[in-house]
Amino acid sequence: MSSVNRRRYERFELPAAYTEVKVLPETGQGRWLSGHAYDISEGGVRLELDEELAAGTPVRVRLMLPVGEVAPLGPVPGPVEIEAEATIVWSDDDGVRGPVQLAASFERFARAGDRERLVRRVVEGRFRRAA
Repeated sequence: MSSVNRRRYERFELPAAYTEVKVLPETGQGRWLSGHAYDISEGGVRLELDEELAAGTPVRVRLMLPVGEVAPLGPVPGPVEIEAEATIVWSDDDGVRGPVQLAASFERFARAGDRERLVRRVVEGRFRRAA
């Protein structure tokens, strides 16, 4: 059995419980939901929230990329904030009280330079590749 990677962008692990994410559902009447991101790519993010959002829900995602676990030589920059318009592509609520795992696909980055800041942070080698 072959293992073919069908992803368009490579994913990178983020430090568990240390990568703050805020999600604003388009129908959320201005209420941001807080959680944690677990991996990221140029195309999207996997995260946890305390509330479930249905697949297909348009959202705004704001996340603070930490310094990273793998520090290259040279000065270590501080956290980088990225914001994007996205769509929830899957949601896994196992019915047990606690966080819901979700994935969001980035549609477009919200501010000039956000995509470049994300790519630069990943290219710097600060995060490990995700499985």
